[in-house]
Amino acid sequence: MGTHLLMPSYAESFYQGLKPDPLLTVSAWADQYRMLSSVASGEPGLWRTSRTPYLQEIMDCLSPSSPVERVVFMKGAQLGGTEAGLCWLGYVIHQAPGPMLLVQPTVETAKRHSKQRIDPLIEVSNVLKDLVKDPRSRDSGNTILGKEFPGGVLILTGANSAVGLRSMPVRYLFMDEIDGYPGDADGEGDPIALAIQRTVTFANRKILMVSTPTIKGFSRIEAAYQESDRRRYWVPCPTCQALQVLEWKQVRWLEEDREKAFYECVHCLAAIQDHQKGWMLERGQWIAENPGGSRVAGFHLSSLYSPHGWTSWGDIAVEHGQVYRDPPRLKVWVNTKLGETWEESAEQLDGEGLMVRREAFGLLLPPGIVILTAGVDVQDDRLEVEVVGWGRDEESWSVGYWVLYGDPSGPAVWQDLENLQLLHNSR
Repeated sequence: MGTHLLMPSYAESFYQGLKPDPLLTVSAWADQYRMLSSVASGEPGLWRTSRTPYLQEIMDCLSPSSPVERVVFMKGAQLGGTEAGLCWLGYVIHQAPGPMLLVQPTVETAKRHSKQRIDPLIEVSNVLKDLVKDPRSRDSGNTILGKEFPGGVLILTGANSAVGLRSMPVRYLFMDEIDGYPGDADGEGDPIALAIQRTVTFANRKILMVSTPTIKGFSRIEAAYQESDRRRYWVPCPTCQALQVLEWKQVRWLEEDREKAFYECVHCLAAIQDHQKGWMLERGQWIAENPGGSRVAGFHLSSLYSPHGWTSWGDIAVEHGQVYRDPPRLKVWVNTKLGETWEESAEQLDGEGLMVRREAFGLLLPPGIVILTAGVDVQDDRLEVEVVGWGRDEESWSVGYWVLYGDPSGPAVWQDLENLQLLHNSR
Protein backbone atom coordinates (compact mmCIF):
# COMPACT_ATOMS: atom_id res chain seq x y z
CA MET A 1 0.00 0.00 0.00
CA GLY A 2 1.40 3.42 -0.98
CA THR A 3 2.12 5.89 1.77
CA HIS A 4 -0.28 8.38 0.12
CA LEU A 5 -3.15 6.16 1.24
CA LEU A 6 -2.21 6.23 4.92
CA MET A 7 -4.41 8.13 7.32
CA PRO A 8 -2.73 11.34 8.63
CA SER A 9 -2.08 10.00 12.13
CA TYR A 10 -0.62 6.75 10.83
CA ALA A 11 1.42 8.58 8.22
CA GLU A 12 2.90 10.80 10.91
CA SER A 13 3.96 7.78 12.93
CA PHE A 14 5.29 6.06 9.81
CA TYR A 15 7.54 8.95 8.85
CA GLN A 16 8.56 9.41 12.49
CA GLY A 17 9.91 5.88 12.42
CA LEU A 18 11.97 6.61 9.32
CA LYS A 19 13.70 9.61 10.90
CA PRO A 20 17.34 9.05 11.92
CA ASP A 21 18.31 9.36 15.57
CA PRO A 22 18.99 12.95 16.60
CA LEU A 23 22.51 14.36 16.94
CA LEU A 24 21.54 16.11 20.17
CA THR A 25 23.41 14.51 23.08
CA VAL A 26 21.75 13.40 26.29
CA SER A 27 23.56 16.05 28.37
CA ALA A 28 22.58 18.83 25.92
CA TRP A 29 18.98 17.63 26.00
CA ALA A 30 18.99 17.63 29.80
CA ASP A 31 20.32 21.19 29.96
CA GLN A 32 17.58 22.30 27.57
CA TYR A 33 14.54 20.30 28.68
CA ARG A 34 15.07 18.43 31.98
CA MET A 35 13.29 19.87 34.99
CA LEU A 36 13.88 18.70 38.55
CA SER A 37 10.85 18.32 40.79
CA SER A 38 10.82 19.59 44.37
CA VAL A 39 9.44 16.17 45.30
CA ALA A 40 12.48 14.28 44.05
CA SER A 41 15.30 16.84 44.24
CA GLY A 42 16.86 19.15 46.79
CA GLU A 43 17.65 21.60 43.99
CA PRO A 44 14.42 21.89 41.92
CA GLY A 45 14.35 23.71 38.63
CA LEU A 46 16.15 23.39 35.32
CA TRP A 47 18.80 20.69 35.21
CA ARG A 48 22.37 21.95 35.03
CA THR A 49 25.03 19.47 33.94
CA SER A 50 27.61 22.03 35.11
CA ARG A 51 26.58 21.18 38.70
CA THR A 52 27.88 17.64 38.20
CA PRO A 53 30.34 17.91 35.27
CA TYR A 54 31.51 14.32 35.66
CA LEU A 55 28.07 13.13 34.51
CA GLN A 56 28.36 14.74 31.07
CA GLU A 57 30.55 12.06 29.51
CA ILE A 58 28.49 9.30 31.13
CA MET A 59 25.27 10.69 29.66
CA ASP A 60 26.80 11.40 26.27
CA CYS A 61 28.00 7.80 25.97
CA LEU A 62 24.28 6.93 26.10
CA SER A 63 23.55 9.23 23.14
CA PRO A 64 22.78 7.54 19.77
CA SER A 65 25.78 9.32 18.23
CA SER A 66 28.19 7.52 20.60
CA PRO A 67 29.66 4.15 19.52
CA VAL A 68 29.53 2.95 23.15
CA GLU A 69 27.06 0.11 23.62
CA ARG A 70 27.26 -0.41 27.37
CA VAL A 71 27.88 2.10 30.17
CA VAL A 72 28.95 0.90 33.64
CA PHE A 73 28.88 3.36 36.55
CA MET A 74 30.37 2.11 39.84
CA LYS A 75 29.86 4.90 42.34
CA GLY A 76 29.47 6.22 45.85
CA ALA A 77 26.38 7.99 47.18
CA GLN A 78 25.21 11.56 46.46
CA LEU A 79 26.68 11.75 42.96
CA GLY A 80 23.58 11.91 40.74
CA GLY A 81 24.00 8.53 39.03
CA THR A 82 20.31 7.65 39.03
CA GLU A 83 19.43 11.18 37.89
CA ALA A 84 21.76 10.77 34.91
CA GLY A 85 19.82 7.62 34.05
CA LEU A 86 16.57 9.56 34.30
CA CYS A 87 17.94 12.22 31.93
CA TRP A 88 18.60 9.40 29.47
CA LEU A 89 15.09 8.08 30.00
CA GLY A 90 13.60 11.51 29.26
CA TYR A 91 15.80 11.81 26.18
CA VAL A 92 14.56 8.47 24.86
CA ILE A 93 10.91 9.46 25.30
CA HIS A 94 11.40 12.84 23.61
CA GLN A 95 14.16 12.31 21.04
CA ALA A 96 14.85 8.67 20.22
CA PRO A 97 11.76 6.61 21.15
CA GLY A 98 11.93 2.86 21.40
CA PRO A 99 11.17 0.04 23.82
CA MET A 100 12.96 0.49 27.15
CA LEU A 101 13.28 -1.72 30.22
CA LEU A 102 14.18 -0.33 33.66
CA VAL A 103 15.16 -2.97 36.23
CA GLN A 104 15.24 -2.36 39.99
CA PRO A 105 16.29 -4.99 42.57
CA THR A 106 12.67 -5.99 43.29
CA VAL A 107 9.21 -5.34 41.86
CA GLU A 108 8.35 -3.34 44.97
CA THR A 109 11.35 -1.03 44.55
CA ALA A 110 10.41 -0.67 40.88
CA LYS A 111 6.92 0.51 41.89
CA ARG A 112 8.39 2.93 44.42
CA HIS A 113 10.88 4.21 41.85
CA SER A 114 8.06 4.78 39.38
CA LYS A 115 6.05 6.86 41.84
CA GLN A 116 8.91 8.80 43.40
CA ARG A 117 11.21 9.37 40.42
CA ILE A 118 9.59 8.58 37.06
CA ASP A 119 6.22 10.27 37.61
CA PRO A 120 7.78 13.55 38.89
CA LEU A 121 10.21 13.49 35.93
CA ILE A 122 7.30 13.40 33.49
CA GLU A 123 4.99 15.76 35.37
CA VAL A 124 7.40 18.72 35.61
CA SER A 125 8.91 18.43 32.10
CA ASN A 126 6.45 19.84 29.55
CA VAL A 127 7.98 18.00 26.59
CA LEU A 128 7.52 14.68 28.38
CA LYS A 129 4.11 15.46 29.83
CA ASP A 130 2.79 16.02 26.30
CA LEU A 131 4.03 12.59 25.20
CA VAL A 132 3.02 10.44 28.18
CA LYS A 133 -0.68 10.73 28.90
CA ASP A 134 -2.13 11.48 32.32
CA PRO A 135 -2.57 8.18 34.19
CA ARG A 136 -6.07 9.27 35.19
CA SER A 137 -7.28 9.45 31.59
CA ARG A 138 -9.01 6.47 30.06
CA ASP A 139 -6.73 4.08 28.13
CA SER A 140 -3.78 6.33 28.93
CA GLY A 141 -1.15 3.58 28.72
CA ASN A 142 0.36 5.11 31.85
CA THR A 143 0.52 2.68 34.76
CA ILE A 144 2.93 2.18 37.64
CA LEU A 145 4.99 -0.40 35.74
CA GLY A 146 4.36 0.77 32.18
CA LYS A 147 4.56 4.12 30.37
CA GLU A 148 3.57 4.30 26.71
CA PHE A 149 4.69 7.14 24.46
CA PRO A 150 4.73 7.66 20.66
CA GLY A 151 7.17 5.20 19.15
CA GLY A 152 8.03 3.38 22.34
CA VAL A 153 7.22 2.12 25.80
CA LEU A 154 8.92 2.05 29.20
CA ILE A 155 8.52 -1.11 31.25
CA LEU A 156 9.62 -1.27 34.89
CA THR A 157 10.25 -4.54 36.68
CA GLY A 158 12.23 -6.15 39.48
CA ALA A 159 15.28 -8.40 39.11
CA ASN A 160 13.37 -10.96 41.18
CA SER A 161 10.72 -11.35 38.44
CA ALA A 162 11.71 -13.64 35.58
CA VAL A 163 8.42 -12.85 33.85
CA GLY A 164 9.22 -9.13 33.82
CA LEU A 165 12.78 -9.73 32.61
CA ARG A 166 11.69 -11.73 29.56
CA SER A 167 8.57 -9.77 28.73
CA MET A 168 9.66 -8.23 25.40
CA PRO A 169 12.62 -7.21 23.20
CA VAL A 170 14.07 -3.81 24.15
CA ARG A 171 16.48 -1.36 22.56
CA TYR A 172 17.28 0.42 25.82
CA LEU A 173 18.10 -1.27 29.13
CA PHE A 174 18.62 0.59 32.42
CA MET A 175 19.70 -1.64 35.33
CA ASP A 176 19.88 0.30 38.60
CA GLU A 177 21.57 -0.84 41.85
CA ILE A 178 22.59 -4.15 40.33
CA ASP A 179 24.53 -5.26 43.42
CA GLY A 180 21.13 -5.53 45.10
CA TYR A 181 19.88 -8.04 42.51
CA PRO A 182 19.22 -11.64 43.61
CA GLY A 183 21.52 -14.31 42.28
CA ASP A 184 18.65 -16.07 40.54
CA ALA A 185 15.33 -14.86 39.13
CA ASP A 186 12.55 -17.34 39.90
CA GLY A 187 14.87 -20.25 39.15
CA GLU A 188 15.52 -19.07 35.58
CA GLY A 189 19.07 -17.83 36.05
CA ASP A 190 21.05 -14.63 36.46
CA PRO A 191 18.70 -11.61 36.18
CA ILE A 192 21.35 -9.47 34.47
CA ALA A 193 21.92 -12.08 31.78
CA LEU A 194 18.15 -12.47 31.32
CA ALA A 195 17.71 -8.69 30.95
CA ILE A 196 20.60 -8.26 28.51
CA GLN A 197 19.20 -11.08 26.40
CA ARG A 198 16.19 -8.82 25.73
CA THR A 199 18.46 -6.43 23.75
CA VAL A 200 20.10 -8.87 21.33
CA THR A 201 17.76 -8.12 18.40
CA PHE A 202 18.74 -4.43 18.39
CA ALA A 203 22.07 -3.59 16.75
CA ASN A 204 21.81 -0.03 18.10
CA ARG A 205 21.08 -1.05 21.68
CA LYS A 206 22.20 0.91 24.74
CA ILE A 207 22.71 -0.60 28.21
CA LEU A 208 23.27 1.34 31.44
CA MET A 209 24.41 -0.44 34.62
CA VAL A 210 24.57 1.64 37.82
CA SER A 211 25.30 0.62 41.41
CA THR A 212 27.22 1.17 44.58
CA PRO A 213 29.44 -1.90 45.07
CA THR A 214 29.20 -4.45 47.87
CA ILE A 215 31.56 -7.36 48.68
CA LYS A 216 34.78 -7.94 46.76
CA GLY A 217 34.53 -11.02 44.58
CA PHE A 218 30.72 -10.94 44.67
CA SER A 219 30.03 -7.42 43.40
CA ARG A 220 28.31 -7.39 40.01
CA ILE A 221 29.16 -3.75 39.31
CA GLU A 222 32.85 -4.28 40.11
CA ALA A 223 32.98 -7.25 37.74
CA ALA A 224 31.30 -5.21 34.99
CA TYR A 225 33.66 -2.28 35.60
CA GLN A 226 36.72 -4.52 35.36
CA GLU A 227 35.51 -5.69 31.93
CA SER A 228 35.24 -2.08 30.70
CA ASP A 229 37.83 0.52 29.69
CA ARG A 230 37.94 1.60 33.38
CA ARG A 231 37.72 5.39 33.38
CA ARG A 232 38.53 7.52 36.45
CA TYR A 233 37.95 11.23 36.89
CA TRP A 234 41.16 13.28 37.14
CA VAL A 235 40.89 16.80 38.55
CA PRO A 236 43.50 19.59 38.79
CA CYS A 237 44.88 21.06 42.00
CA PRO A 238 43.87 24.75 42.34
CA THR A 239 47.45 25.55 43.39
CA CYS A 240 49.76 23.53 41.13
CA GLN A 241 47.25 22.51 38.43
CA ALA A 242 48.53 18.91 38.47
CA LEU A 243 45.90 16.26 37.75
CA GLN A 244 45.01 13.57 40.29
CA VAL A 245 42.31 11.11 41.25
CA LEU A 246 40.69 12.01 44.58
CA GLU A 247 41.50 9.37 47.18
CA TRP A 248 40.58 8.99 50.85
CA LYS A 249 44.21 8.74 51.97
CA GLN A 250 44.71 12.41 51.02
CA VAL A 251 41.89 13.73 53.25
CA ARG A 252 43.34 15.50 56.30
CA TRP A 253 42.06 17.24 59.45
CA LEU A 254 43.69 18.95 62.41
CA GLU A 255 43.40 17.85 66.06
CA GLU A 256 40.45 15.54 65.45
CA ASP A 257 38.40 18.40 63.98
CA ARG A 258 36.97 16.19 61.25
CA GLU A 259 34.21 18.65 60.30
CA LYS A 260 36.90 20.93 58.83
CA ALA A 261 38.61 18.22 56.83
CA PHE A 262 40.46 19.32 53.71
CA TYR A 263 42.18 17.59 50.80
CA GLU A 264 45.96 17.57 50.55
CA CYS A 265 47.29 17.71 46.99
CA VAL A 266 49.33 14.60 46.31
CA HIS A 267 51.81 16.68 44.28
CA CYS A 268 52.39 20.04 46.03
CA LEU A 269 50.81 19.18 49.42
CA ALA A 270 48.60 22.30 49.26
CA ALA A 271 45.49 22.25 51.46
CA ILE A 272 42.43 22.24 49.19
CA GLN A 273 39.15 23.34 50.79
CA ASP A 274 35.76 21.82 50.00
CA HIS A 275 34.44 25.02 48.41
CA GLN A 276 37.17 24.71 45.75
CA LYS A 277 35.75 21.39 44.59
CA GLY A 278 33.47 23.03 42.01
CA TRP A 279 36.46 24.62 40.24
CA MET A 280 38.20 21.25 40.17
CA LEU A 281 35.18 19.33 38.87
CA GLU A 282 34.64 21.80 36.01
CA ARG A 283 38.19 21.17 34.79
CA GLY A 284 38.22 17.43 35.36
CA GLN A 285 38.52 14.77 32.69
CA TRP A 286 37.82 11.07 32.43
CA ILE A 287 40.93 9.02 31.61
CA ALA A 288 40.65 5.33 30.73
CA GLU A 289 43.07 2.88 32.32
CA ASN A 290 42.29 0.31 29.63
CA PRO A 291 41.76 2.33 26.43
CA GLY A 292 41.09 0.58 23.17
CA GLY A 293 38.27 -0.40 20.88
CA SER A 294 35.96 -1.63 23.63
CA ARG A 295 32.32 -0.64 23.33
CA VAL A 296 31.97 -0.85 27.11
CA ALA A 297 32.66 2.42 28.92
CA GLY A 298 33.25 2.05 32.66
CA PHE A 299 33.22 4.91 35.15
CA HIS A 300 34.27 4.82 38.81
CA LEU A 301 33.60 7.71 41.18
CA SER A 302 33.69 8.09 44.95
CA SER A 303 31.65 10.50 47.06
CA LEU A 304 34.79 12.60 47.46
CA TYR A 305 33.64 14.13 44.15
CA SER A 306 30.18 15.03 45.46
CA PRO A 307 29.57 18.72 44.61
CA HIS A 308 30.03 21.38 47.29
CA GLY A 309 26.78 21.66 49.21
CA TRP A 310 25.91 17.97 48.84
CA THR A 311 28.42 15.81 50.71
CA SER A 312 31.59 17.53 51.91
CA TRP A 313 34.97 16.04 52.77
CA GLY A 314 34.16 16.98 56.36
CA ASP A 315 30.91 14.98 56.25
CA ILE A 316 32.76 11.93 54.98
CA ALA A 317 35.51 12.31 57.59
CA VAL A 318 33.01 12.70 60.44
CA GLU A 319 31.13 9.58 59.38
CA HIS A 320 34.41 7.66 59.12
CA GLY A 321 35.21 8.67 62.70
CA GLN A 322 31.90 7.21 63.83
CA VAL A 323 32.26 3.83 62.11
CA TYR A 324 35.93 2.93 61.65
CA ARG A 325 35.96 0.72 64.78
CA ASP A 326 32.76 -1.10 63.76
CA PRO A 327 33.35 -3.39 60.73
CA PRO A 328 29.66 -3.76 59.69
CA ARG A 329 29.18 0.03 59.63
CA LEU A 330 32.61 0.61 58.12
CA LYS A 331 31.64 -1.75 55.31
CA VAL A 332 28.67 0.49 54.44
CA TRP A 333 30.94 3.54 54.55
CA VAL A 334 33.46 1.95 52.18
CA ASN A 335 30.69 0.93 49.76
CA THR A 336 28.68 4.15 49.77
CA LYS A 337 31.34 6.81 50.32
CA LEU A 338 34.42 5.43 48.57
CA GLY A 339 32.42 3.49 45.99
CA GLU A 340 34.69 0.51 46.61
CA THR A 341 34.07 -3.12 47.40
CA TRP A 342 34.50 -4.42 50.95
CA GLU A 343 37.04 -7.18 51.38
CA GLU A 344 36.05 -9.55 54.15
CA SER A 345 39.01 -10.06 56.50
CA ALA A 346 39.69 -13.64 57.51
CA GLU A 347 42.02 -14.69 60.28
CA GLN A 348 45.17 -16.00 58.65
CA LEU A 349 47.63 -18.37 60.32
CA ASP A 350 51.31 -17.49 60.43
CA GLY A 351 52.91 -20.69 59.14
CA GLU A 352 56.47 -19.73 60.06
CA GLY A 353 55.38 -18.68 63.55
CA LEU A 354 53.69 -22.03 64.10
CA MET A 355 56.80 -23.91 63.04
CA VAL A 356 58.89 -21.94 65.55
CA ARG A 357 56.51 -22.91 68.36
CA ARG A 358 56.85 -26.66 67.71
CA GLU A 359 57.69 -28.89 70.67
CA ALA A 360 59.36 -32.27 70.30
CA PHE A 361 58.33 -34.91 72.82
CA GLY A 362 58.37 -38.70 72.78
CA LEU A 363 57.37 -41.11 75.52
CA LEU A 364 57.73 -38.37 78.12
CA LEU A 365 54.82 -35.98 77.88
CA PRO A 366 55.28 -32.22 78.42
CA PRO A 367 55.21 -31.44 82.16
CA GLY A 368 52.33 -28.98 81.73
CA ILE A 369 49.83 -31.76 80.91
CA VAL A 370 47.52 -32.62 83.80
CA ILE A 371 44.79 -34.57 81.97
CA LEU A 372 44.35 -36.53 78.74
CA THR A 373 41.20 -36.78 76.64
CA ALA A 374 40.45 -38.87 73.57
CA GLY A 375 38.06 -37.96 70.79
CA VAL A 376 36.77 -40.44 68.22
CA ASP A 377 35.37 -39.36 64.82
CA VAL A 378 33.21 -42.10 63.30
CA GLN A 379 33.30 -42.29 59.47
CA ASP A 380 31.67 -44.80 57.09
CA ASP A 381 34.82 -46.94 56.79
CA ARG A 382 36.98 -45.97 59.76
CA LEU A 383 37.46 -44.41 63.18
CA GLU A 384 39.80 -41.44 63.58
CA VAL A 385 41.18 -41.01 67.10
CA GLU A 386 43.05 -38.10 68.64
CA VAL A 387 44.44 -37.94 72.17
CA VAL A 388 44.89 -34.41 73.52
CA GLY A 389 46.76 -33.35 76.62
CA TRP A 390 45.41 -30.39 78.56
CA GLY A 391 47.19 -27.97 80.85
CA ARG A 392 46.57 -24.71 82.66
CA ASP A 393 44.43 -22.01 80.98
CA GLU A 394 43.25 -24.59 78.39
CA GLU A 395 46.68 -24.95 76.83
CA SER A 396 46.66 -28.16 74.80
CA TRP A 397 49.04 -30.62 73.11
CA SER A 398 48.18 -33.16 70.43
CA VAL A 399 49.65 -36.31 71.96
CA GLY A 400 48.67 -38.84 69.30
CA TYR A 401 46.51 -39.48 66.23
CA TRP A 402 45.40 -42.82 64.80
CA VAL A 403 43.19 -44.00 61.96
CA LEU A 404 41.49 -47.38 62.51
CA TYR A 405 39.97 -48.76 59.30
CA GLY A 406 36.90 -50.99 59.44
CA ASP A 407 33.11 -51.05 59.29
CA PRO A 408 31.73 -49.17 62.35
CA SER A 409 28.59 -51.33 62.18
CA GLY A 410 30.68 -54.41 63.03
CA PRO A 411 32.64 -55.27 66.21
CA ALA A 412 36.15 -55.53 64.71
CA VAL A 413 37.00 -51.83 64.45
CA TRP A 414 35.65 -51.22 67.94
CA GLN A 415 37.89 -53.98 69.27
CA ASP A 416 40.85 -52.18 67.62
CA LEU A 417 39.82 -49.06 69.49
CA GLU A 418 39.69 -51.03 72.75
CA ASN A 419 43.14 -52.50 72.07
CA LEU A 420 44.48 -49.02 71.38
CA GLN A 421 43.12 -47.84 74.72
CA LEU A 422 44.74 -50.80 76.54
CA LEU A 423 48.04 -50.14 74.77
CA HIS A 424 47.93 -46.46 75.72
CA ASN A 425 47.07 -47.23 79.38
CA SER A 426 49.99 -49.67 79.65
CA ARG A 427 52.53 -46.92 78.87
